[in-house]
Formats: sequence, structure tokens, C-alpha cells
Amino acid sequence: MSVDVDCVVVGAGVVGLAVARALAMSGREVILVEAGGGIGEGISSRNSEVIHAGIYYPGGSLKAQLCVEGKQRLYAFCDERGVSYQRLGKLIVATDDVQRVALQGLLEQGRRNGVDDLQWLDACQAHELEPELACVAALWSPSTGIVDSHGLMLALQADAQAWGASLAFHTPLLSARCTEPGFTLQMGGAEPMTLSCSELVNCAGLSAPEVASGIVGLPAQYVPEARLCKGSYFSLTGRAPFRHLVYPAPESAGLGVHMTLDLGGQARFGPDVEWVDRLDYRVDPARADGFYQAIRRYWPGLPDASLQPAYSGIRPKITGPTAPAADFRISGFTEHGVPGLVNLFGIESPGLTSCLALAERVVAHL
Repeated sequence: MSVDVDCVVVGAGVVGLAVARALAMSGREVILVEAGGGIGEGISSRNSEVIHAGIYYPGGSLKAQLCVEGKQRLYAFCDERGVSYQRLGKLIVATDDVQRVALQGLLEQGRRNGVDDLQWLDACQAHELEPELACVAALWSPSTGIVDSHGLMLALQADAQAWGASLAFHTPLLSARCTEPGFTLQMGGAEPMTLSCSELVNCAGLSAPEVASGIVGLPAQYVPEARLCKGSYFSLTGRAPFRHLVYPAPESAGLGVHMTLDLGGQARFGPDVEWVDRLDYRVDPARADGFYQAIRRYWPGLPDASLQPAYSGIRPKITGPTAPAADFRISGFTEHGVPGLVNLFGIESPGLTSCLALAERVVAHL
């Protein structure tokens, strides 16, 4: 079986769905292919569901630009489509004088990135917001929130399909070949087929480097090595201690073991940082020891035996543990020289927040 189409998008996570929607709305005939059996089975369903403000990222980076832009678009989209969210606000806390200096740097970085609603709080002001919080200072980010990530993906899917996009599940991309013009794709699954398309967008998340490696005609130097960084979450038994999100000062590979709330008010802590060489989503109960130590720096009242293993996620890193965190990488024609091809690499946090803005950048690249 052979099918001709304008554009094929690989990967039905939140970014792939947003890209398929944007391309369909631009007038293209789009097929979104997904190796799994449904939307958002990977990174998009294994995160903190936080709408980030755009504080942490280097000035001028894609992460900074697309997070600030994407946050506004995401709140507006949720209002328009009835997607559940709460603009809870977030406290980033310093628990000693060294972290206080780092927090001042975060405040300046956030303002450079265009996050103009950040407020500096001393210990008393932070304690007024959250009486059980222990800190020497905090940043208050009122525009940070949480979102129903599955509801968001369903809304993006509905929009994409309303504009004519087709979805094909259990349809892995086995290989691709650059042709003149466009691409010929060999698809697997129960009904293998050949797809011909003019444009190909790789939104495969954790598998994006593997998918790109299978594109004959794309030079290997434009495909980064995949690095897997696992983060485990633990849920809290009993009442949530805070009404707002609480984050420690960030770590090198993540944002520290923070406390977030789901839309039902349940508190969860995580993710931690564990570099791994394969996909394994089991949560080791022994990792709770490190969680208790990290959490009690800002919440000394954490009761013993109150944390239960919840779930884990894998960050799609493209740099290793000793290197600085990489920016989002939107690899298009100007980088690799292949017309009609866009690869998205390293789309970790704040990818959920940035999904709509990322999609617009992909359309612009094409």
C-alpha cells in the first residue's frame, strides 16, 4: 500500500500533536504516525504537568523564548478549549546563604527572559504564604501553574483532526529515504505501508535520534547521541502541606526535588536525577531516602513513612551528566541542508509549556 501526503509528523506526544495541528491549520494534508497505541504514552504523560514561567533558561535560548511565549499561548488555548488548569503560582526557595545568592541570579535571569511578574520574598513573607515552609528567601512566580496534560493533548488532537489531519497508531517509522523531492517512508505495524511526503517532522521524543538515524540522506553528524535521564516521583500520603508549588534552587540536570499538586490537590514530589542506559519506568522504593533528605531542607515537618512510589519519566537529553544542559534543537534545512525535514531533539522541560510555540517555529522552518 502506498499513500501520498503533504506532511508526515512522527510522534503523537504533546509536541507532535501541536505540530500536526499547526501544519493542518496552515492548509497542509497531514498524517501523524505513532508507534504506540495512543497519544502521549511517553514523555508527555510522565512529567510534573507544570506550566512554567520561563525563569531558568539562558537569555536568548529557544527554551527561554518559547517558554515565555508558549505559556501565554497555552493559558489562552486552555481557556478557549475548556482544558482544566490552575494558575497556582510557585515559590522557588533558598535554604541557605549560598542558595540565596543563586536565587538572586535566577531573579535577574527571569527578568531578562521577559518574566516581569517575579517577586523577591524574605523568609517572613514566604512564611506568610506557606507557614510550613523553611527558607531564608524565596522567589514568587505567580504565572506558574498546572495543567491537565491529557486533556490538553485531547484538545490538540481534536483540533488537528477538525482541520483534516489523520492519526495512525501502532505505525512505527521503520526507515525513510530522502528523494527528489520529499521523502519515501517505510511504515511498520499490522498493515505495513509506504508513505510519500513532501515534508517530514520528527517529534519522536526519546526516539528522535533513532528516527533521524534511519533517514537515508541525512548526514550522521546532524544526529545527536541520545542520553536518558530518569526522574522518579513519590506521592505524599495525607494532606498536602502547601497551597502553591514549591521548588528548591535548581540542580545541574534538573530543577531539584520539588513539590507539585495535581488538579485534585494531591501532593507529589520529584523528579530526582538518575542517568540510565535503557527505558525502565519502575520506581525504586529505596530512592525515597534521598527524597526525605532533599524535601526536609524546605519542609522539615515531612513525616516519616509518608512517601509512596508514584511514577517516573525519562528526560530526552542530548548532552551527558558533565555537560551543561542543551537548548531545544530545532534542526531544519539551514542546519542539515535537507529540504522539508525538521528534527526536534532534546525537547525536555519546558516542552509541555512550549508546545504551541514550538509548533509555530516548525511551521516557520518549513
